[in-house]
Amino acid sequence: MSGREAGGSDIDGRDLDGRGVDDYLRHLAVERGLARNTVASYTRDLGIYAAFLEERGIPGPAAVTESHLADFVRFLATERRPPLATASIARVLSAVRGLHRFLLEEGRLETDVARDVAPPKLPTRLPKAIPVSAVEALLAATDGEEPADLRDKALLELLYATGARVSEAVGLNVDDLVDDEVVRLFGKGGKQRIVPVGRYARAALDAYLVRARPLLSARGHATPALFLGVRGGRLSRQAAWEAITRAAERAGIEASVSPHTLRHSFATHLLEGGADVRVVQELLGHSSVATTQIYTLVTADTLREMYTQAHPRAR
Repeated sequence: MSGREAGGSDIDGRDLDGRGVDDYLRHLAVERGLARNTVASYTRDLGIYAAFLEERGIPGPAAVTESHLADFVRFLATERRPPLATASIARVLSAVRGLHRFLLEEGRLETDVARDVAPPKLPTRLPKAIPVSAVEALLAATDGEEPADLRDKALLELLYATGARVSEAVGLNVDDLVDDEVVRLFGKGGKQRIVPVGRYARAALDAYLVRARPLLSARGHATPALFLGVRGGRLSRQAAWEAITRAAERAGIEASVSPHTLRHSFATHLLEGGADVRVVQELLGHSSVATTQIYTLVTADTLREMYTQAHPRAR
């Protein structure tokens, strides 16, 4: 019986214990409160694991050995088509370890052979930020009086002023503008945070709300969404991406610019200006300060480069 037949998860695999997988996914959604998209990601990853076990005639998690798991990692990296990137392998292994741990705690396994299986080491990826001058050029490229211009101006100013993810920005409702100084953002897992809004972003939002949003709203059905598309509905993430791409082209910015570029630039520029890393952590909505500390590597690299260029005895 497939996992779909057993309980609705898209998990296949002979004797994989679909009910155990479904129970684990339910545990993630209900008891741990993970977001729907996160649970869907776990479902897909465990589907890869289930297919691997089935293809090799392994009857289920109870029969899995550490050697099998080592073969699974090798399969993900080299044999699977297309092979998975290092970050994706780490994600799949996280789902597999979580499943084995859950089955052990539930008394369905006697040992947890996945406990000590380490994912491949992830390379340190330095976030891509653009200089303040480039951000200013990008924002200036949205100047205009058409409703779409005013909306794009407000959107980009808000992204840079708050460090919001694009999904957080397009998910905003008008009521999430708490007052003239702060906005309420809803991050991963529905986690809420309050972030200040600077003077430039507030002015752009005021102009959009007064002169553009009513015109856009009249084209569609009533919606509480803050940012509206040309047909009056909530602005999509794709449309937000395209707005930034257009602005980058107008500004003559050759580097690749995306919504996340503004988030990275927000964090990098705050740290370069002397902000405390834990304050930046709260503003970004990172659950761990270790994630935020990646940005300190960026600023350290910038300082070293400036020192090398400016100090007469640095080279």
